[in-house]
Amino acid sequence: MAGAEKLRLAAALGGALGLGLVVVVLAVAAREARVPTRCGAGLVTLESRCCGEGQRLERGRCVGEPRACAEGQRATVAGCVPEARRIELAGGSVERPPFDWDAPASLGTGAVAAAPLSMDSHEVTEGEWTACVAAGACGEAPKAGEPGLPQTQINAHEAARFCQHRGGRLPTSAELAFAAMGQAGRRYPWANAGLVCRRAAFALVLGPCAHGAVGPDLAGSHPEGRSPEGVHDLAGNVAEWTEPVGDFCEVRGGSFRDRSVTALRSFSSRSVPADARDDAIGFRCVYAAER
Repeated sequence: MAGAEKLRLAAALGGALGLGLVVVVLAVAAREARVPTRCGAGLVTLESRCCGEGQRLERGRCVGEPRACAEGQRATVAGCVPEARRIELAGGSVERPPFDWDAPASLGTGAVAAAPLSMDSHEVTEGEWTACVAAGACGEAPKAGEPGLPQTQINAHEAARFCQHRGGRLPTSAELAFAAMGQAGRRYPWANAGLVCRRAAFALVLGPCAHGAVGPDLAGSHPEGRSPEGVHDLAGNVAEWTEPVGDFCEVRGGSFRDRSVTALRSFSSRSVPADARDDAIGFRCVYAAER
């Protein structure tokens, strides 16, 4: 083959390879653009889960000791767990909006009031429930095997006994609503807008945030969605029990299953039998104000 022909062939091959590389890069970029940013810095997205850096996913579980976790979490040999603390809330009264463009009939109006109190910064986790069982104050409950996951599949009465063991109680429906709304009457726990996948664990079963989820994510895996006061997961992950009224409870906050933005509104709730057990309902406790 003549030298000139070799040069032309090399140039043609180089162009084809270059074009192929561009196509691959664009395809990867397009795929990544379709995957919403969901997990806090220090976590990685593995299918429908947020796991610690260095972990792997096995049968829906984050496995292995993480190198890093999200802000507000700490790394343990069993995975990322929240740095739980009590958040002081000043209390007060706030008017619910008289109208909301996407669900005007379901929200209602009127004031929501709460006295000063302190509240768990995170949903009660499997690790905390296990400690309560070991102390003889709580009964056995289903576990997914990760201490940082919210404890679910317990009813409101069992949740209330856990809180009593910790020196607290379940919040009333008004108290949990006020914690999410704040004195400014926020539509979401963080602000009046901005419900995106990185702020709350929602729409994880059928999209758009993920597909195929079979349970909630780690407590505190979306730190951008915490309230200005510092309370995590008041919207999404698991809906939360409130103090029973008769045979029923209001649950608030929406969960990983919800696709409707309305379910995650600070002022939205639904009524559930107090003895129900659900993989999308957990809880947190409140305590007497320390000041």
